[in-house]
Amino acid sequence: VQLQASGGGLVQPGESLRLSCAASRSVLGFKSMAWYRQAPGKEREWVGRIDSGGSTDYAESVKGRFTISKDIAKNTLYLQMNSLKPEDTAVYYCHGNRGADYWGQGTLVTVSS
Repeated sequence: VQLQASGGGLVQPGESLRLSCAASRSVLGFKSMAWYRQAPGKEREWVGRIDSGGSTDYAESVKGRFTISKDIAKNTLYLQMNSLKPEDTAVYYCHGNRGADYWGQGTLVTVSS
């Protein structure tokens, strides 16, 4: 199983960005999928997750600004990020649990004016 994250880039504070994570297998087979991020000099932190039933949960730091969804037909996980802040700058990783843990390669998001 492979996960490929994409969609990162440079945006200004207050702008939006959508990350994608394409899975090589059906997203229906994952017990849960999640996004993590790692800022420069910091440990990787959990951003949020979506379970097999579509229920979502988010870290307090992104709640109300970020939305996780998945497109079953496209086998893709998304992270919609709104009202971005400089402290959201990080490499974002997608993760899926399908009996084993799978990670995408990461995509860099830079929020700066």
